[in-house]
Amino acid sequence: MLSLRMRLLLLVWASAGLSLLLHAALVHWPLPQLLASAELGPAPAPWSPLALALTLAAMLPLSLLAATLSLAPLKRLLRVLEGAVLSYRDGDFSSSISVGGSDAGGAAVSELAGLLRQHNELGQALREQRQQLAKRELLLDGMVQNSPVALLLVDAEQRISFANLAARQMLGQGRSLHGRALAELAGPDGQQDSATWRAALLSGQDQLLTLSEAGGDESFHLSQRSLVLQGQQFRMLVLRRMTRELSRQEVASWKRVIRVISHELNNSLAPISSLSHSGAELARRGQIERLEAVFASIGERSRHLHSFLAAYAEFAKLPAPQWQAVDWPVFLAGLLAQHPYRLDGEPPQRPARFDTGQLAQALINLLKNAQEAGGPAEAVSLAVGWRGSELCFVVCDRGCGMSEAVLAQALLPFYSTKRSNSSAGGGGTGLGLALTREIAEAHGGRVSLSNRAGGGLEVRLSLPQPV
Repeated sequence: MLSLRMRLLLLVWASAGLSLLLHAALVHWPLPQLLASAELGPAPAPWSPLALALTLAAMLPLSLLAATLSLAPLKRLLRVLEGAVLSYRDGDFSSSISVGGSDAGGAAVSELAGLLRQHNELGQALREQRQQLAKRELLLDGMVQNSPVALLLVDAEQRISFANLAARQMLGQGRSLHGRALAELAGPDGQQDSATWRAALLSGQDQLLTLSEAGGDESFHLSQRSLVLQGQQFRMLVLRRMTRELSRQEVASWKRVIRVISHELNNSLAPISSLSHSGAELARRGQIERLEAVFASIGERSRHLHSFLAAYAEFAKLPAPQWQAVDWPVFLAGLLAQHPYRLDGEPPQRPARFDTGQLAQALINLLKNAQEAGGPAEAVSLAVGWRGSELCFVVCDRGCGMSEAVLAQALLPFYSTKRSNSSAGGGGTGLGLALTREIAEAHGGRVSLSNRAGGGLEVRLSLPQPV
């Protein structure tokens, strides 16, 4: 088995030897004898230009023939590799080259056997990756197509490029939506509430919209995101029916309200009933001097019940905020008079505007929760500062903090864990943090809660400032 290097070396030596033989034949034997016998003249001198030219002229075709025969296996291999690369370019990874076979040039190119094996391994890896991608594509397509959420993909020209089964069923009565203009798309289940529906589609923002149907109103949540796929700009729209979920949440909220109100009413009415019975018994016995204490207890429980119901009324009837300039020393002093705290940093020097009454109530709720969180009272702090164009209030304590489950629900109305000594809620009604969030959102802001390193809770209230 001769290697390619050995073949080339033999080709060089054979060419050299053949050149010498041809030169000897031209200047020594048999050409000189043939010329002499035919009386055609003398033979060329051994190293004359004519002898060298004749030797070169005779050697060139023979050398070309020998080189062609010697390099033929390599040329066949290169053609095979070129065909395989072209197949890969066209997406066909099924080709492979037999190492040592006739298609690969046989044993003449044994040095390239490693290259051929790596080529075959590359083809095998590409085939496996293609199979994995095909499986993932089928899996992803099956998940997207069978998702209960309607999914649309819209191109830069506002035409639908993709719609899953739920979208076709909800928006096209099962027909294909590909290529249709987004603005011409009918609403869910063929509704033609064009003003609300088209405004929601073209807004580019997430929103909860309600469309009118013959059987009543239907609520939908529309989510929109921009994304780039294969260098092209698209917008993804996700449409989900929310009527059933909202109804379930509404029922759950009413159940929580009923449970809380029933508990507080029982806590107040049971003592009032008992005290009334005791007062009637004392009056029957003529022990009038003890009636004053009984009536005082009844009045105390009644005031507690009145304040409890007033808190619910305040939450349900929160008025729109009245924006006004803030006098920082007066505002912070008013908070300190209600609940002691340590001011972290200097008061803001930059002017701000918000409803001072509502925001004072929100911060009082947060300071009250921090005082009742179980940590030292002197650890309760309030920081006020600017983060870009937002005004931020941060209330911190060193209490027991909140678990992840409580953090996820602490801002919900009627959610309270005060009986477990948590810092959530407001007076046990579950309205303290919810009212704070309602006030912040009425100002266009937000409230966030997080546990502090080393223990305690941090509540951040952020308010955007009007220009």
